[in-house]
Amino acid sequence: MPAGSLAVRSGHLEPFSFLDSSHDPQLSSWVESANRPGADFPIQNLPFGVFRGGPSCATGVAIGDRILDLGRGAQAGLLEGLGAPAIAACTAGVLNPLMALGRKHWAPLRKRIGELLRAGSGYQAAVEPFLLPMAEAVMLPPAIIGDYTDFYASVHHATNVGRLFRPGNPLLPNYKYVPIGYHGRASSIVVSGTPVDRPSGQSKDPAAEAPVFGPTRSLDYELEVGFFAGPGNALGQPIPMAEAEQHIFGLCLLNDWSARDMQSWEYQPLGPFLAKSFATTISPWIVTMEALAPFRVPAFQRPDGDPEPLPYLNAAEDRERGGIDVTLEVYIASRQMREAGLQPMRLSRGNLRNLYWTLAQLLTHHSSNGCNLQSGDLLASGTVSGPSPEERGCLLELTQRGAEPIRLPTGEVRKFLEDGDEVILRGYCERDGFTRIGFGECRGVVAG
Repeated sequence: MPAGSLAVRSGHLEPFSFLDSSHDPQLSSWVESANRPGADFPIQNLPFGVFRGGPSCATGVAIGDRILDLGRGAQAGLLEGLGAPAIAACTAGVLNPLMALGRKHWAPLRKRIGELLRAGSGYQAAVEPFLLPMAEAVMLPPAIIGDYTDFYASVHHATNVGRLFRPGNPLLPNYKYVPIGYHGRASSIVVSGTPVDRPSGQSKDPAAEAPVFGPTRSLDYELEVGFFAGPGNALGQPIPMAEAEQHIFGLCLLNDWSARDMQSWEYQPLGPFLAKSFATTISPWIVTMEALAPFRVPAFQRPDGDPEPLPYLNAAEDRERGGIDVTLEVYIASRQMREAGLQPMRLSRGNLRNLYWTLAQLLTHHSSNGCNLQSGDLLASGTVSGPSPEERGCLLELTQRGAEPIRLPTGEVRKFLEDGDEVILRGYCERDGFTRIGFGECRGVVAG
């Protein structure tokens, strides 16, 4: 039996009790593009998004290079038996109502969609009219994002950046006790493909007596993963660790664009502000926690001597499978590269499993003071970096604050991003015995 096989013993799936038949690697779809090797959206994935393929917005599910229009499918009776709340949520045009329903509705919906798209199911003729080529759709933000919080959960990123600014004291003493984060700007979150304007703000050269105002000269990307809140919590009622993942709908890729020269001048004493609030790009498809089940791994192994998480952030199940094995890559394509027909150049490859804090810990900590999360709220990991130079998740780290520029295939060099540069984030999960699933892409071009 291959590693990770879905053997059933005494009514429980072994070795992973959180798996079900939807993860079976033998499943295939009558949508042929979903069965291609390396496809991001096989039938084992089924991520949710919002698109416009006509005059109005619609909720959809990605399958191969097609989108299943859930709204029209629901109106045609394809989702009968799921109950009125789930059917209504699928016709809403945004994902917030579905996110609010929770796993007791998400799981049957996922099962039903899988049945409709499975090879040999007999549903092809009924479903095919509600499929749209992705190339003909305009992807939209998947939810109305009321609030956005960005964390600082990668100890490797925090240490690398700390060495650049505080060589003798790179990691502040609170880092290993409290998940650090800041409240970002929800109104400037944009979907993949949206151009990003170079922001202006105050910056101060170390040798200058006073700051100046103007366009940033140190524009950067940050490789991150975002996750959307599902059911919220009432004001004053924290979410315990044991329930945290029940409040996570799914994950997307996220680029937290940053103006480093503005950031270094303004961040003290209250943290990021205008250097971060001008744009955050997310990928359009939300990969559900159910789809990610085969790729769960133990939480980050803290080095000997590091403190244990405080009791409210400490749970045995989270230690055993709180991590997620997601490979994350960053590519760059300058204007000259695109005009020359050159492929994007990979800058780094890292993994989400390197986060010091798990997603459950981040969500639990966020609500621990009684803060009320709401369906569709977006939380982000912070820059994902790893222990090796090839795993650094931003140009600030890769170029050592500009001291070690990167050379592109055209001969151009980059300390930070220039006008016309396109940044592309990609993510995928692979594991022996299971089908690869992907996140698609998160793209943004620096306008100018």
